[in-house]
Amino acid sequence: MSKRSSGTPFLQRLPIIVGVVGGGLLVINRILFTPELLTSQSRADVLGLLLSALLILTGLLWQQVQPRDPEAVELQGESVFDLSSELSESQQIELGWASRSILTLTAARSLVIWWQDQVLLRRGIFADAEAGSILQPGAILKRVLQSSRSVYLVDLKLFPAKAEFTTFLPTNTQGVLCQPIGDQGVLILGSDTPRSFTKRDQAWIE
Repeated sequence: MSKRSSGTPFLQRLPIIVGVVGGGLLVINRILFTPELLTSQSRADVLGLLLSALLILTGLLWQQVQPRDPEAVELQGESVFDLSSELSESQQIELGWASRSILTLTAARSLVIWWQDQVLLRRGIFADAEAGSILQPGAILKRVLQSSRSVYLVDLKLFPAKAEFTTFLPTNTQGVLCQPIGDQGVLILGSDTPRSFTKRDQAWIE
């Protein structure tokens, strides 16, 4: 998941800092170092104060316009790594490597592979180590299977269909990405952060 540079908040406040410092220096110069005020100096001071005010206003607008990064939560559950015994050794190795890559390189914290009416793999944080080994597809998963198109619930708490996933994912899961695997399976990813899977993440996962 892409993050903003750590210097971005400072850059957003920079116009405010420059405006306050510039305006303060103009006032100090007027009081301490300008005993006789000339017309040209007065005009320059007015222009300087206007520029300082504009800088401060720009900085305040930046603070309001720039969206804040969504905050991650600590998912309520326990760590699980469960592979179906029906998989061959080579399949287990392949799925283990692939699932670890997704959990490491994206915002996914819970991963389920559901294939031909059975759960082949659960890895990550889950509400219950035992729950979720049997998954009943709801409306969202059925739509993914029928359309062969992914569905991304960017902020799970805003969707009525969240109950379809919180029966096996942590109840405070923030986002869910459902990626079809052909027309017989679905990769389900749960995240601890809303709006966490970028377009690049989704393309890579696909």
